Amino acid sequence: MNKKRIPLAALGLFVLLSLIWGYNWVVMKKVMAYADPFDFSALRTLFGALALFAVLAWRRKPLKPVALGQTLLLGLLQTTAFTALIQWALVSGGAGKTAVLVYAMPFWLLPMAWVFLGERVRGLQWLAVALALVGLVFILDPWNAEGDLFSTSLALLASVSWAASAVIVKRIRARFDVDLLSLTAWQMLLGAVVLCGVAWLLPSEPPQLTTYFIVALVYNALFATGLAWLIWLVILDRLPAGLAGLSSLAVPAVGVLSGWLELGERPSGPESAGMLCIAVALLLISAIALRARELQARSVSADSRS
Repeated sequence: MNKKRIPLAALGLFVLLSLIWGYNWVVMKKVMAYADPFDFSALRTLFGALALFAVLAWRRKPLKPVALGQTLLLGLLQTTAFTALIQWALVSGGAGKTAVLVYAMPFWLLPMAWVFLGERVRGLQWLAVALALVGLVFILDPWNAEGDLFSTSLALLASVSWAASAVIVKRIRARFDVDLLSLTAWQMLLGAVVLCGVAWLLPSEPPQLTTYFIVALVYNALFATGLAWLIWLVILDRLPAGLAGLSSLAVPAVGVLSGWLELGERPSGPESAGMLCIAVALLLISAIALRARELQARSVSADSRS
């Protein structure tokens, strides 16, 4: 009986995580009315890092950093560049559209992993990449001169930065015995310090300490960072990696729906077609990952019996 309850609880946590991360795109969009994108990026990552260290202390995990130089590089990509770029993109870009473009990360990761990690792109993965590229063309809408090319470019750059950070994570974990939560906390802290420097150097009006700004900051630090990462680790522990990876489909879907309902961001025809292509491609990638895990598990099980 208990074994049946654990997957159900994990699936419930999966839904909660998708809602937290998905709705945060609306929160990050709306808070731009009260703060400069770089100021808010610096504050949310700094307080988010502190929240992660609190989780580390609560779980009695070691606080000492591992591979500090590579962790700093990871922080520059995953926190400094990624967070600043998505927040900047949201100044003029829609919450849902930005979320979809950023979560196209797996399609940049495939060629990067091929070049830097020796992971070949095979079979249906090429179909997923092709679908994603078609989707990006629809979303970019090059035949419409009124499209917001600048915010779209920033979102795509954030996606590329995220993919590059994933390659760095794989290299670090291949060479060092490091806890994922500890690595995340340290890279976020280091990246946040750099972001604070960038925010201080760039001229801007100070944040308006409105109720919404404070709530948005708390939501990002405690819920979208501390609580969400704790939930993510539980999901990874209790669900197959391929199924857990479906968050790359669920989160932007929640972002699109939330942006539509709360901000009135109704996607155009080409944008809707592009989002659908990317969603199908992400689903295909997740199915391939799940199938690969199953085959690997069967192979290990067969070897152990022989």
